[in-house]
Amino acid sequence: MPKAKPTRKAATTLDLERYVPALITFIANKLSRTATQTYQTRFGVNVTEWRIIALLAIEPAISASRICSVIGYDRGPVSRTLASMEKRGLVSIESDPNDARSHRISLTERGQDMHDRIIVVALQREARLLGCLSASERQTLIGLLARVHGNLDAVSD
Repeated sequence: MPKAKPTRKAATTLDLERYVPALITFIANKLSRTATQTYQTRFGVNVTEWRIIALLAIEPAISASRICSVIGYDRGPVSRTLASMEKRGLVSIESDPNDARSHRISLTERGQDMHDRIIVVALQREARLLGCLSASERQTLIGLLARVHGNLDAVSD
């Protein structure tokens, strides 16, 4: 069996316990995976569908491009997800009377009912996640994350 060649050690390596992009990614990936498991099993929707449902509950009758902008997904996957959700009766998609090239997407009554059932579980999950923080630490975390989110343009290359 051939011996592995020694590799040159990089001058600098990441400390994954302190590298913020990795921490955010790891948290987001694990939250998404467990959310999909929970929401798929209990409600028959995946995390992408839940994110769209949650946004439509906040901003009814918005366009697919607005959904993409807020949740940070590409238009193709969002369009496919919306088509599936429309077939299942969760959303309605109507032409925008002010712009024939655009559509307004809204929750149906079934979609709103789904939202109302899932939101309870989503808020319970958030409470458990943040249970290790005091109330003031939670507020600090939310404020810091909002500032970082607002600064994302600084890294759009």
